[in-house]
Amino acid sequence: MRVRRMARFAALVLAVLLAGGGAVVLRAPAATALANGVARVPPMGWNSWNSFGCNINETLIRQMADALVSSGMRDLGYQHVVVDDCWFNPNRDAAGDLQGDPSRFPSGMRALGDYLHARGLKFGLYQVPVDRTCAQYFGAYPGATGSQGHEAQDARQFAAWGVDYLKYDWCSPNGTIQDQVTTFAKMRDALAATGRPIVYSINPNSIHAKTGPQRNWGDVANLWRTTEDITNAWDTGQSNGYPMGIQNIVNVTVPLANYAGPGSFNDPDMLEVGRGGMSDTEMRSHFALWAMLAAPLIAGNDVRSMTSATQTILKNQNLIAINQDSLALQARQVSGDGSRRVLAKPLANGDVAVALFNQSGSTATISTTAAAVGKSGSSFTLRDAWTNTTTSSTGTISASVPAHGTVVYRVSGGGTVPSNTGTLVSAASGKCLDVPQSSGANGTQPIIWDCNGGTNQRWTRDGQTVRALGKCLDAPLNAAAGSKAQLWDCNGGANQRWTFGSDGTARGEQSGLCLDVDRNLTTNGTVVLLWNCTAAANQRWALVT
Repeated sequence: MRVRRMARFAALVLAVLLAGGGAVVLRAPAATALANGVARVPPMGWNSWNSFGCNINETLIRQMADALVSSGMRDLGYQHVVVDDCWFNPNRDAAGDLQGDPSRFPSGMRALGDYLHARGLKFGLYQVPVDRTCAQYFGAYPGATGSQGHEAQDARQFAAWGVDYLKYDWCSPNGTIQDQVTTFAKMRDALAATGRPIVYSINPNSIHAKTGPQRNWGDVANLWRTTEDITNAWDTGQSNGYPMGIQNIVNVTVPLANYAGPGSFNDPDMLEVGRGGMSDTEMRSHFALWAMLAAPLIAGNDVRSMTSATQTILKNQNLIAINQDSLALQARQVSGDGSRRVLAKPLANGDVAVALFNQSGSTATISTTAAAVGKSGSSFTLRDAWTNTTTSSTGTISASVPAHGTVVYRVSGGGTVPSNTGTLVSAASGKCLDVPQSSGANGTQPIIWDCNGGTNQRWTRDGQTVRALGKCLDAPLNAAAGSKAQLWDCNGGANQRWTFGSDGTARGEQSGLCLDVDRNLTTNGTVVLLWNCTAAANQRWALVT
């Protein structure tokens, strides 16, 4: 949210039994996705808000554009220059059209767009779907120039000005999620009607319930904010409240990996790199994690006066290449114990980017294996994204990671295990294993439901784990017959490892119990639990791709 609060398909095709090798997680396709041809990889650029807030004018924006060019950042991909809140004339003209503030942008917004385009950059603007922008809502800027009731008119105006990127910020405490969907879709459709390719970035969380992590917004926008506003700090102690520190945002965004793909990205907010407030190690982690999460890389610092340390981070070509990879997948969690976290991001050439993230307050050794991140074989090359040095490995991926640090390796060599992603169909009922209400909360108990092709019925077999909605199928520790199966944060534990039999059973490694449809019932909503293995029809499952 802006102004920092002003201080505050069921078509079943070929049944493939679960027996077989492991697989790296690839994205479970969303039921729908915005197909406007833009943002096939995460957008990169710069935004005015973090460093300047409302204190903007055309001279400043032009200076930032020139600095993006002269620093080499444009040529590395930082091309979108986004003018955030407070660019408006507080009044629309006699025809109801938006205008730039005449004292701040005396040459007009079309001229600013032309200036950017002439330098190989792209033009971004901020607007809201309600009556007032955030600055106007909090009384920091006059007027009420939101797009409410003017969606088609404003979209045509943006296209006429040469806008390439629209940041559209809810900035209201009112409205349900469905109200938001309907309202955001009005501008989506209005932009499409202009015929101009415009990246559509939304923030449903401003002064509002945290709807970003509650819904896959890929049918509405190219980018959607997952949390409250970022602030220039490592940890604010907020699980998803204002403001959000770096690791707080990571905790919310990691489980949303299934939502990301070409043209559709989770947005953990703009970069704080280069603005002080964090150590160099923390800022390196910030950038590395945004790269792994397939997040937009939108700088927020003053690019006219970057230190060498800031440039080293923002211009890291290894991490930019990982972020801009054409598969456009978000890293998924391989393991995590609350302090040591391993993320893996498959890349288009068969490599896998692996992040070893230390959330603790002291140095820790963090390890995983090539097999765990989806590679087969026994000979691998690990390229350190920060040092650019390479080492050889027979399968171990490990590093001593400083407190709040992140080591990223690009793992090449060996083979890539093919993905097994689809619906899990019960042999007894023909119904699908389903996450009720698409809940990603730890402890959610799967049920069976009519197969419908929804994201909450898409499961990925990954080695010995089974994943949905970014979570792992989990047997509670020391589970007994009758214990519930559940979703939980992936942690690599034996209670999240399953042995898949040729008869279609899935047996928990730690408990020895099988995934079972309660009492062989066939009605929608029947819970799935753990029971002594019998290979009965209600314990047999087929993965249908």
